[in-house]
Amino acid sequence: MSLDLEHTTLLGHHDARLGNSNNQGPVGDIYCRFNPRQRRSILSLVAFAGLITMVVWKSFVPSMRQVAKDLDSDEATVSLAVSLSVFATAISAVFWASQSSVYGRRPVILWGIPFFCAGSVGVARSTSIASLFFWRCIQAFGCAGRLPLGYGVVGDIYRLEERGGAMGMFSGVVLLGTMAAPILGGLFTKYASWRDLHLVIAAWGCIEFIIIYLSLPETNHSHSVYNKDRVPARPRFLFVNPLKSLRLLRSPNLLLANIVAGIGMVTEFILLVPIAHTLGKQYNITSEAVIGACFLPHTIGNLLGAPAAGRLSDLALQKWRRKREGEWVAEDRLRAVYIGGLILVPLSLVGFGLVTTYVEGTLGLVISLMLLFINGFGLDFVVLIVNSYSIDLLHSQSAEIMAAGNAFRGVISAIGISLVLPSVEYLGGLTTNVITALIVLAGYGLIHLIITFGDHMRASIDVGYTTSGNF
Repeated sequence: MSLDLEHTTLLGHHDARLGNSNNQGPVGDIYCRFNPRQRRSILSLVAFAGLITMVVWKSFVPSMRQVAKDLDSDEATVSLAVSLSVFATAISAVFWASQSSVYGRRPVILWGIPFFCAGSVGVARSTSIASLFFWRCIQAFGCAGRLPLGYGVVGDIYRLEERGGAMGMFSGVVLLGTMAAPILGGLFTKYASWRDLHLVIAAWGCIEFIIIYLSLPETNHSHSVYNKDRVPARPRFLFVNPLKSLRLLRSPNLLLANIVAGIGMVTEFILLVPIAHTLGKQYNITSEAVIGACFLPHTIGNLLGAPAAGRLSDLALQKWRRKREGEWVAEDRLRAVYIGGLILVPLSLVGFGLVTTYVEGTLGLVISLMLLFINGFGLDFVVLIVNSYSIDLLHSQSAEIMAAGNAFRGVISAIGISLVLPSVEYLGGLTTNVITALIVLAGYGLIHLIITFGDHMRASIDVGYTTSGNF
């Protein structure tokens, strides 16, 4: 069963609902409600909201030594705070995304900010490992909805063949947080305190609440708080089962694709979490600020890879659509994954392990940083394309599938992160990286399976797939 654009009856009804470019009709103008300038503004707002999630995740890593010292613990135990926050973010995102289907994107983003601010203050005032873990979970809960809701907003306002590029731009801005976070974490750790950083993050959240409240419109065109004429209905409480969206992963297409994306996310932590023990030890780097700066090439790779991956996946979709004379097959977008999943990510893992083990001096450091860049660039060709594919398949449930996918990947990442330092200590960095690279290659085999048999897999379990390429 392919997703066929030539189905005349379906498209006739669809076009009637969409209306024309003059924005006629309250229901049919779902992509005409906002002009290009407004769409760019909305995209910027949700992207900068998502940026802070990356700051929360990654500013903590360069400070782990100081945190362990302050709380009378060890780095392996403190690293569990990173794993725990990733897990808590993934699970909490399911809750926030399910609420957005009823109450809308805008209020749900706003509701999370007080939790986020309280959690950040709690982290800053932690006096034990137990309190640190608790407040990291509250902090993660508060900012967990930003990424799936941001992707949901992109799906709300951009058409299918613009969506990959828009998601690339969204991810690019979000990844500025990934770029800034380790540097900020290192600088605060060296020249102030890791506690001060989290107080600054809390203050940022307060300012952000005001900006979003005043500037972000509602974009979801299907949630229940609005009536069919887009007029706000009387506020009412509706129970939303936050676990319902996880049932979307019954789809073999979405389950396998998210397994691959989860494996891809683990590779980032495989390289970055033990960086003080691999790159830092090999090249005698002990300063937290310099260690934080070593994250920069990976983030720059992410930043440049996001729009490139989004655009190339759009081009792959358009190319194969022309070959099929207008027939849309969602799996065509996944053909761009081979760049990262088959080439760049495995290459960077093995190369980084070899160089940080056997190549000394400035040359080794430069090559290592280049390989971090390659991993960041290649990772976008796995994770971002899987995200776009997921929204293509379930456009009407975009935030829900992003949250479900992120939750599933978060579990994979949390397990992977918890095993990174023990693996490096017992097996060594090179062996750990080679094993991970082999797993990544096996993951690309799953992508090839989806591309080859995607229509049959969709036919086996229908979770409400999008049936028109105009979405």
